[in-house]
Amino acid sequence: MSKAAVCEYLDRRAAALLTEPDYPAWCREMSGPVAVDDFSTRRLREWTLLRAVTLDEPWVTETLLAASNWLQLHIAETSLAAIALATLAEGGRTRRIRNISKSRLTAFGGRRQANRVMPA
Repeated sequence: MSKAAVCEYLDRRAAALLTEPDYPAWCREMSGPVAVDDFSTRRLREWTLLRAVTLDEPWVTETLLAASNWLQLHIAETSLAAIALATLAEGGRTRRIRNISKSRLTAFGGRRQANRVMPA
């Protein structure tokens, strides 16, 4: 039960701070308390990756491809980052993620947002 409560808090707070300048400090504060739970640690890392994709900051392709279905689906359904969508269209974990990403890339046409990717 406590793990579920921690994850719920992480999701709620990270979503609220995602594009805010306070996010990095909050993330550093949370990294200690969540270190005892692998799932919470991974979720915090994935929120940080989502932030990088959302704010057009550098991120690593392999990290996105290794991310959970939750993160990949969230990016496929909501992101405007063309490179992230193209990455998921080619190598997303599920057919659903790949199809949504392809569909959204097609819908954007030439209006895609630029996105930088760090080499592995």
